[in-house]
Amino acid sequence: MSLRDTLLALVVVVVWGVNFVAIKWGVEEMPPLFLSALRYLAAALPAVFFVRPPKVAFPILLTYGLAVGVLQFGLLFSAIGLGMPAGLSSLVMQVQAFFTIALAVVFLGERPRPAQLVGALIAFLGIGVIAFERFDGAALVPLLMTIAAAFFWGVSNIATKKAGRIDMFAFVVWASLIPPLPLLALSFLVEGPDAMLAGLTHMSLRTVGSIAFLGYCATLMGYGLWSYLLGRYPASLVAPFSLLVPVVGIGSAVLILGEPLSGLELAGSALVFAGLLLNVFGPRLFSRLAPAQ
Repeated sequence: MSLRDTLLALVVVVVWGVNFVAIKWGVEEMPPLFLSALRYLAAALPAVFFVRPPKVAFPILLTYGLAVGVLQFGLLFSAIGLGMPAGLSSLVMQVQAFFTIALAVVFLGERPRPAQLVGALIAFLGIGVIAFERFDGAALVPLLMTIAAAFFWGVSNIATKKAGRIDMFAFVVWASLIPPLPLLALSFLVEGPDAMLAGLTHMSLRTVGSIAFLGYCATLMGYGLWSYLLGRYPASLVAPFSLLVPVVGIGSAVLILGEPLSGLELAGSALVFAGLLLNVFGPRLFSRLAPAQ
């Protein structure tokens, strides 16, 4: 990978890591579901007027839009709004890799490698350690919501695989038209019109900046650059950069938000990260060792 493209990958990592701080800032002043809707309105408009629709079946586009926009980010924003730490969220969300593997077995007929299964076991053991620390109901519910958000990220990954080799930037832009209406309806029913109005009328410049960052930087620029890199290089070369997202996420949450991590949460995070490392690098390592056996 060229130096320029390596720097672009690191830009994506930083943007996606800091993304969790922007979410935290946004939900402090805005109802989470309403914030999610505004994020996707920002991502879709005005981009849809300048980007041609992707050549993909509408059911796939709809599935992706509902999974990633309504379910993944609706749950994640709500979990952070209920007190899930932003830094810890950035790590827990990475278990989507293992949900993706499991869903690929069911819907794509793929077979996981032993290293991936061991990595999943280690990662979910880490999630169990974190859950033990947050066993109190008020703290456990946001964690479970974040895990559910990671599952729906896995669903969106399967929809992306089903879409095949298409213009992924156009796919993300046009899929961003799908979440706003369901999210606005859910916000109206769950959070209430008064909360929505209060969020708009008391919106600070920081919240405006958060929405702009979430819509334009994390969604359009992040996914656009990521799609560009995947189009130029093997996934095995690009994917490992995603391991740096929770590093940036936890680091930025500690530095910017002052979020603490308990000893058990650190231990659980280390196990999750170890499982992710094994998932990414384990298959290649095992294949190199195989001939010597």
